[in-house]
Amino acid sequence: MSAPRANLETLPRGLQITLGLAVVALAAFPSVGTDFYVQMVARMMILAIFAMSLDLLQGVTGLVSLGHAAYFGLAGYALAFLTPAGEPVSLWWTLPAAVGVSALAALVIGFFVVRTHGIYFIMVTMAFAQMVFYVFFDNKALGGSDGLYINFKPDAALGSWLPFDLEKKQTFYYFTLVLMLAVYVFLRRLLWSPFGRALSGIRINEHRMRAMGFGTFGYKLAAFTLAGALAGLAGYLWGAQSGYVNPELMGFHLSAHAIMMVILGGMGNFAGAVVGAFAFETLLDLFKDLPTLGQFKMGKHWQLWMGLFIVALVVFAPRGLLGLVQSLNQRLSKTPSEKPHD
Repeated sequence: MSAPRANLETLPRGLQITLGLAVVALAAFPSVGTDFYVQMVARMMILAIFAMSLDLLQGVTGLVSLGHAAYFGLAGYALAFLTPAGEPVSLWWTLPAAVGVSALAALVIGFFVVRTHGIYFIMVTMAFAQMVFYVFFDNKALGGSDGLYINFKPDAALGSWLPFDLEKKQTFYYFTLVLMLAVYVFLRRLLWSPFGRALSGIRINEHRMRAMGFGTFGYKLAAFTLAGALAGLAGYLWGAQSGYVNPELMGFHLSAHAIMMVILGGMGNFAGAVVGAFAFETLLDLFKDLPTLGQFKMGKHWQLWMGLFIVALVVFAPRGLLGLVQSLNQRLSKTPSEKPHD
C-alpha cells in the first residue's frame, strides 16, 4: 500500500471543490445539529487529526506503525496530570506541554525504531507502545486500568480576557475545526516542501535516496517525531472533550483503527485521512446498529463487517475513497469519442 500507485498526492479540481463544500458544511453544522451530534462530529475531527499524523508516516514516508496511539494517549494523560482537581488549567501552556511530551516520547522511541525496516519496524513500534500501555495500566499512581478524570476543559483566558470558552460545546467544536484545518494546511505545505519530497523519495526507494547523499535516518526520525507531536495534539483534544483518559487510548486497537482510517480514505494526501476518519466512525456506528437476524446478532460482530469492507476497498479501490471518487469522475467526464468502442 505504500507504493507510489497507492498514493493520491495531487487532488483533482473537482475533488478540491467537493472537499471545500464539506468544510463549509462542517462550519455550518452546529447551527443545525443537536449537542449530541455536534460532539460526535467534533470527535471525528479529533480522530481526523490523529489519522493525518499517521498518514505522514504511513502514506508519505512509508512507515507503518502499530504503536502510534501511544503518543495520542500520552498527551491525554499529560492534560489529566496537569489539570488540578478543583479548577481548570490554562490552555496556552498545557497544550504545547502535552504536545511536547508526545514529541519527546516519539523522538526517544523513534531513535531506536527507525533503524529497523519492514515487519521489524511494525513489530518494534507495537512493542514500545505496549510497554507504555502497561506502565500506565499496571501503575495505580498513574490511574491504573481505571484511568483518570479531567474535571474541567482547559481555560483559554489571557489574564482577565476570555477570547473563547471551551466549556461551550459549539466553541470547542469550532476550536477543533480550526486546528484540524490548520494541521491539514501545514501538512499539505510540508508534503510539497523539500523535506516532504525527501520523505516521499524515502518511501519509494530509500537506498537510492541514501546513495544521493540524503541522511535518511534523520529524515525518518524527524517525520516520526512530528507525527508523534500531531498525534499528541489529537490526544489532548480527546482528553479535553471526553473528560476522561485510560490506557486503552494507547492500545493496539486504536493504532489499528488509525491505520484503517488512512487506508479507507486514501494515503499520501492528508485529505484522505480526514475522509477516512469520518467514514470509519460513520461505518462503525452503522455496523454496530445492525439488526439481529434470528439468533445472530449482526451488530455484535461489527469488526467482521468492517474488516470485510476494508478488504473489499483495498482490492477494488487501492487508493481509498478519494481515489475511487477520482476514478468515477474520470469515467463520467469522458466524452463519447474517448470511450472504447465495442
